[in-house]
Amino acid sequence: MDANRKIIVATGNEGKMKEIRQILGNENITFSSLKDEKLQDVEIIENGKTFEENAIIKARTISDLTGKMVLADDSGLEVDYLDKAPGVYSARYLGVDTPYHIKNQHIIELLDGVKDEKRTARFVCAIACAFPDGRTITTRGTIEGRIGYEEKGTNGFGYDPIFYVPEFGCTTSELSPEEKNKVSHRGKALVAMYEELKRENVL
Repeated sequence: MDANRKIIVATGNEGKMKEIRQILGNENITFSSLKDEKLQDVEIIENGKTFEENAIIKARTISDLTGKMVLADDSGLEVDYLDKAPGVYSARYLGVDTPYHIKNQHIIELLDGVKDEKRTARFVCAIACAFPDGRTITTRGTIEGRIGYEEKGTNGFGYDPIFYVPEFGCTTSELSPEEKNKVSHRGKALVAMYEELKRENVL
């Protein structure tokens, strides 16, 4: 593998970039965001019906544009009581620019009076890697939990403050970054992708 290889990550989310750098950290690889590449204004139409389809769309769009290897993830929250909503629309739920505090409160309100055993939910993450030669590989990770009754914790982002994990007795936003990376949906999907990229002699 070439020294100091760069992999573009098709996201502008700094929280995601931090997790990717922590989990896939390699001294010979630089992970570059869309903002770093000045590609944040590229239009990507996420019209897939699954997390995998949307991840592939993002990775393929940027790879075809740049001729580089690109990683992209699509992740979201599935709430069983809400027929797995918001699902693939998690980032766009109640509007793209709606703060997550409002999204979180809305979900809590929708589950008002719903007992613990029916508040089951999961985070899902699909990661796609698009290669310049046209190939694409994907991995998936999930973490099971429940929707809490209020926001708790400051370490996470997005829906983390309302996602309660019984085995830890706290939300994913209350876990340390190191703890979260070991058990999170993105952490699991990234570890699986790490193994795939090693097989491809990228890492």
